[in-house]
Amino acid sequence: MRKWVPTLVLLALLAPASALPQTTKSNKGGVYEQLNLFGEAFERIRQDAVEPVADHRLIETAITGMLAGLDPHSSYLSEDEYKAQQSPPAGDSDVGTVGLVLTIDSGQLKVVSPRDGSPAASAGIKPGETIFAIDKEPVFDLSLSEVEQRLRGPIDSEVSLTLRRGTGTPAEIKMKRAAVKFTPVASHLETGNIGYIRLAGFDAGTQAALTSAVQDLQTQAKNLIGFVVDLRNNPGGNFDAAVAAADAFIEKGDIAIVKGRKSDNVKKIAATPGDLAKGLPIVALVNGGTAREAELVAGALQDNHRAVLVGTKTFGESSIETLIPLNGNGAIRLTTARFTTPSSKAIQGKGIEPDLAVSPLKLERLAQGLSRREADLRGALKNTDPTPAAKKPPGAANQPPTVPDKSTPPANANGTPAKPDPKESVATGDLGTAEDEQLIQALDVLRGLALVTARNTR
Repeated sequence: MRKWVPTLVLLALLAPASALPQTTKSNKGGVYEQLNLFGEAFERIRQDAVEPVADHRLIETAITGMLAGLDPHSSYLSEDEYKAQQSPPAGDSDVGTVGLVLTIDSGQLKVVSPRDGSPAASAGIKPGETIFAIDKEPVFDLSLSEVEQRLRGPIDSEVSLTLRRGTGTPAEIKMKRAAVKFTPVASHLETGNIGYIRLAGFDAGTQAALTSAVQDLQTQAKNLIGFVVDLRNNPGGNFDAAVAAADAFIEKGDIAIVKGRKSDNVKKIAATPGDLAKGLPIVALVNGGTAREAELVAGALQDNHRAVLVGTKTFGESSIETLIPLNGNGAIRLTTARFTTPSSKAIQGKGIEPDLAVSPLKLERLAQGLSRREADLRGALKNTDPTPAAKKPPGAANQPPTVPDKSTPPANANGTPAKPDPKESVATGDLGTAEDEQLIQALDVLRGLALVTARNTR
């Protein structure tokens, strides 16, 4: 009977008693037989492992292994990790961080994006870079939660990251932790009559900040001709906040379609009446760092013909994770659904193609494979949706000629020009500044759209 004890413990951890399967002949030969196998392995490890292991550690490791085998985003949080997540660094005046959004790809720790204004951004850390060690301690066997814990520490304390940039040798970068105040929305006027809005992520305050930013720009310039919404290097965030951000610019139509495990479990999220921009043209900037909920916003604006997307292909992740507490034993983060664009265009593993592909003029080449997207991650959810028929870009009949890619490709070792690949490049200039080449081209596109819109309203 002893070997059934861990089995019952595992079941209690994974589900409340009311949700446990009933003991019938049909499942005794299936699930319970496999759980019995787990119980046997558990007992052999307890009794024969050369070093003793606590029972709770074995159970936690088993759950971690189950979730790690599903996809890159499902994971187990111990009780301490779960409590730490409920009390993020922003709520602790004595705890700082470096402001990195990370993922694990084939056992390697990769940068999705640094947060705007963070120590990591100031240190020049860019999407796609591989981190090998934190304070010279290897990270290959750590979970994302464990990595995040190591990156946290007292404000102004120093942390070093050993990482590789491009094809160069690993380098050590030192920075000081800070109490990063996440600013999801920033804005300013461009050339006096174009509103620039930087959406760096989504949290509970994003909707109010976005509304305030648009209204402030409209007050500053009575002759606004349109808006540039910058979604580059936006790693996502709160799902509901992203839906609200898309809804802010869409008068009517769908924002996204959420699909669960069952084919009949489909939910369409519709926009509510009202458009913050009052119908003015919008250009949205995207790139390979535009991920998750940021792709929801980009897809909604594109499919509803509300914005022209300019830049490079997005990251390609549309999974929705649910945090499920386990009766005082931590929690599991489980991928339970994914979303598509309103026209059912798949995002998972594919990304969103911009209407106008514009690469940065200044390119920093990354080594082959370093700028991987969701489809490249180990265990990534596969997209089984059929590919919809190609559609013309929004306003294709009226929009100005395609903006040519003026980038000058770097030369190879033999002196011949190398072909630029927007999938493997990142801008070297700061986003939203005078050196931001993609923004400059977006402004040109917006001026053309505004001119066409003005003619059509005469």
